[in-house]
Amino acid sequence: MRIGLIGTGRIGSFHAGVLSRHREVGSLVVADTDAARAVETADRCGATAAPSADEVFAWGVDAVVIASATAAHADLIARAARAGLPAFCEKPIALDLPGTLGALRAVEQAGTELQLGFMRRFDAGYTAARELVRSGRLGRLHTVRAITSDPAPPPAAYLPLSGGLYRDCLVHDFDILRWVTGREIVEVYAAGSDGGPAMFREAGDVDTAAALLTLDDGTLATATATRCNGAGYDVRMELAGELDQVAVGLDDRTPISSTEPKGLPPVDNPWPGFLERFAPAYEAELDAFIRLVQGEAENACDGREALTALRVAEACELSRRERRPVRVEEIPAG
Repeated sequence: MRIGLIGTGRIGSFHAGVLSRHREVGSLVVADTDAARAVETADRCGATAAPSADEVFAWGVDAVVIASATAAHADLIARAARAGLPAFCEKPIALDLPGTLGALRAVEQAGTELQLGFMRRFDAGYTAARELVRSGRLGRLHTVRAITSDPAPPPAAYLPLSGGLYRDCLVHDFDILRWVTGREIVEVYAAGSDGGPAMFREAGDVDTAAALLTLDDGTLATATATRCNGAGYDVRMELAGELDQVAVGLDDRTPISSTEPKGLPPVDNPWPGFLERFAPAYEAELDAFIRLVQGEAENACDGREALTALRVAEACELSRRERRPVRVEEIPAG
């Protein structure tokens, strides 16, 4: 199989390494707007560097992996669809609903496949939690708590391009909450704080956010995120039911300690970032995509799933601005 990879930044470079090692990938073509970075990535993993994305499509590939800057995602998805190629794309499809809907229409009209990069669906802890919920082991869920905390803010130049904390960061929590529980989010009440570095206020963003989410069966969930968690990278989910409760992401590298005499001690080697924490999940999602391309598996995260998570993020932004609960149905679905 010949795979085209567009984008060789931090996550694209990681994907290049995974794809170059995959037993079903015979050759890998990589491209980036920074041609030197593409060559460096290709040299490191035994791939071929293309001068631009145009050559990736022209040179004949069986599928495309998109890890470019967010602004290019929708166009590249549409190009892959018009070329009849299945595509894997890092989230988001686009930073707004019109761009997302346009790319999804192109995929539907072409009848091709689009898998979105919500890697938490491939994490062992979240998978186990999903099985426990679906089996009834926890009983009726009454409370879910989702946490995403980055150890340090991103570069200031990234913030205006990110879409904001809800769309860029919490969208993962919105997706995995739906996937684990099997329920839909119907209402949100969100707030944010910009008390951190001035660059967040200058970008019209917040550095810390919280949302109260109501699911369609009445279960209450909270989702919090921050860019300023100096203790380390912390992604967790707690699920509490009438029979039992469990936690995802609580291990010997979780950057949290207890003040109790016999509680958890401080960790020596906290997770530094998402690539380290979710490396196995990133590999698993690309393996699932390759099996999808080969016709051996169903789409594990169809593009429409990204639209659903984005609508929740949009509802949170509206709630934050207007300081009111927002029904997700207020956000257009098409």
